[in-house]
Amino acid sequence: MTADAPDTGPARTADPPGSEAGNAPVLRLESVRKTFGRDRVVLRDVTLDVAPHTVTALIGASGSGKSTLLRCANLLEEIDDGAIFLDGTEITDPRADADAVRRRIGVVFQSYNLFPHMTVLRNITLAPRRVLGVPREEAETRARELLARLGLGDKAEEYPDRLSGGQQQRAAIVRALAVRPRLLLLDEITAALDPELVGEVLSVVRDLKGEGMTMVLATHEMGFAREVADQVCFLDGGVVLERGTPDEVFGAPRRDRTRRFLRRIVEAGRL
Repeated sequence: MTADAPDTGPARTADPPGSEAGNAPVLRLESVRKTFGRDRVVLRDVTLDVAPHTVTALIGASGSGKSTLLRCANLLEEIDDGAIFLDGTEITDPRADADAVRRRIGVVFQSYNLFPHMTVLRNITLAPRRVLGVPREEAETRARELLARLGLGDKAEEYPDRLSGGQQQRAAIVRALAVRPRLLLLDEITAALDPELVGEVLSVVRDLKGEGMTMVLATHEMGFAREVADQVCFLDGGVVLERGTPDEVFGAPRRDRTRRFLRRIVEAGRL
């Protein structure tokens, strides 16, 4: 394997996530390729399995393809080659119902994207009521339960601009959970937060992991990725250059490029 070749094989653990019988991947990417324009290749033949009830952390420098991978997984971007599967069904098949797929995948972006003219409660119940047809009372009951679990029980009738950044991001996570997703995608959800608010959002992710939520998160929080992830994928130039357990990738990286990246992270005091 050359220094710049993608890691297309399984993680270095004896049984990679999703390999066990009866434990098929929730999400699988097979040789996914994505380009913007003629020459800008953003994802190069990415293959990735995400097992049920696990957390996969995508790490790498800005522009390495992490966010694009998540957007492709939720069909917000159309891939140019390869295939993506959700619970064994190809969702990149042209005949697939993209809206039905997105109802099964929750997404939280670094920008909160809450509707400013709606209360927190209305923001959260909008999709369950209009997309899933959940009765108003049922949708509001679940929304209030989720808000209480995430420490926002008293914020249901507030408008987003009256919440702190950390509170808005937690509300965005509640909104994603309100549709009872099979899979949760988190895209740099602490990037827009003040440092003192990062911890409260990461604690929510930690709790979701404890509850068995299947998640894929793109993050620059290396210490958190090492703590919470079951699988870590290092992306570089649109390639999954290295993958493995947190101890393998952070503690004994095989690739020179991975080692250089982590060395800069350590020097910056972020790991």
